[in-house]
Amino acid sequence: MIKIEKEINGNVAVMKLEGWLDTQTTAEFGKALDALESNIDELILDFEKLEYTSSAGLRQIVAAHKKMNGKLTVKNICSEIMDVFKMTGFDKRLHIE
Repeated sequence: MIKIEKEINGNVAVMKLEGWLDTQTTAEFGKALDALESNIDELILDFEKLEYTSSAGLRQIVAAHKKMNGKLTVKNICSEIMDVFKMTGFDKRLHIE
């Protein structure tokens, strides 16, 4: 299960994810990304309450990065997800705070 809260501030969207980002929930995340208005030119993913991501979740994060032309920030990552990011090289490809 995943919960996604979206906040818009001008041309910046913030998505707060809570729960698990896996094969069961990536479609919901994808729909939230697709629903972003065309004037959004920066996306911040707040993972403060995200507990887990699978490879399907990682693919969706890459899709978000491509959609935003690299203007994607990921913040508040738990150590378990950061370990996955480091193993996959995401820590070098994404802007992480």
